Amino acid sequence: MLGAFWTETALNIQSPKPKLAKGNRSIKKPSQAEAESAIRTLLLWAGEDPDREGLRDTPSRVARAYGEFFRGYAEDPVSILARTFEEIEGYDEMVVLRDIRVESHCEHHMVPILGRAHVAYLPNTRVVGISKLARVVDAYAHRFQIQEKLTAQIANTINDVLQPRGVAVVIEANHQCMSTRGVHKPGASMITSRMLGAFRDDPSTRREFLAMIEQRNCSSV
Repeated sequence: MLGAFWTETALNIQSPKPKLAKGNRSIKKPSQAEAESAIRTLLLWAGEDPDREGLRDTPSRVARAYGEFFRGYAEDPVSILARTFEEIEGYDEMVVLRDIRVESHCEHHMVPILGRAHVAYLPNTRVVGISKLARVVDAYAHRFQIQEKLTAQIANTINDVLQPRGVAVVIEANHQCMSTRGVHKPGASMITSRMLGAFRDDPSTRREFLAMIEQRNCSSV
């Protein structure tokens, strides 16, 4: 079961804090026309005629789609969490948002990663609107990713900005780089976690969080 597996392994997971790729700030973004030209080249490389009727507008459509897929590069996850609420009447129990849809793309093969994220934190003196947790997941997911890095980025940002007593993130996802190419193993899912603060140090807190995920798994059967 998921809970048993992560209870034994969560303490051993060490993920680096997120960093911008070296040189990212100085990269000049290509124009729309340059992006469309590159897509035409890929169509030609695949053996297609980009001027036939069905593909004539494909380069512009794909460029627009990429703007949506990778809008996370234009979003600042830290600013998303900037507005918090301190009037919480002493609430100090776990806040959990589960089954957050994850739509990302593998940075190795540029194909979709689809799954769901479960995020929890233990408030210290303030809380954040729950939609902001989902937006942080989206901001990092809508970039080229590997799941391990995505998991760490979400948890580390929530921890750094909210400064709670603990943060937990678990992501379960299917990778089309594994299901539609390579080893062709559809249905295989990858699970990653990042536990910080009380979720790492206190087994009972970790078990409570994982039990909530198990409840979701059981109810969906």
